[in-house]
Amino acid sequence: MSDEAAIKPFVPILIGTNRAENLSGRAAEWLFAQMQMRADLETELFDVSKYEFSSSDYGPTLRHQFADWSEAMGRADALVIVSPEYNHGYPGTLKCMLDVLRKEYIHKAVGLVGVSSGPWGGTRVIESLVPVVRELGLIVTFTDLHFPKIAAAADGTLAIDEPAHARRATAFLDELIWMAAALRWGRKNLPSKFHPQTESL
Repeated sequence: MSDEAAIKPFVPILIGTNRAENLSGRAAEWLFAQMQMRADLETELFDVSKYEFSSSDYGPTLRHQFADWSEAMGRADALVIVSPEYNHGYPGTLKCMLDVLRKEYIHKAVGLVGVSSGPWGGTRVIESLVPVVRELGLIVTFTDLHFPKIAAAADGTLAIDEPAHARRATAFLDELIWMAAALRWGRKNLPSKFHPQTESL
């Protein structure tokens, strides 16, 4: 194994809603715990509800207010986005958070996680996010993760089929890590106007 291949990919996970008492955050925390148990990646949890968004400005001009997010995505190899499906779409705060950065995303993998109270587990929100993240330069994996019929148990924990979701999460993360490693190699070794530090083969 090369030294490059031995480096663990850094994969932040982003909770994409600031709605009070949302269950998407619990789904993200469950997935975050799954990620922390893996020896082949490093991760950090981010939550859009922890940030203040301007009512009069938007986009990269606000990046200085999101220094931790910028630093994390600058060194990240991939990103996991956990989003609820609100009226067939994604929350506005998620779009605001993503739009703060640009160059930090280019040629990096992204895995999309959909959450919904209905039976499809956020399929439509994932479909609506694909063109957004593509425009930002992220590369979407083909293995999505879904949390359908999301609900809280009586004790406040997430009411999910733990073994089934663990299997799906493993498949989701396996594909994301493979893509993250492949794209990291490309960023470091293949010429691109987006990566001036690249050493040509």
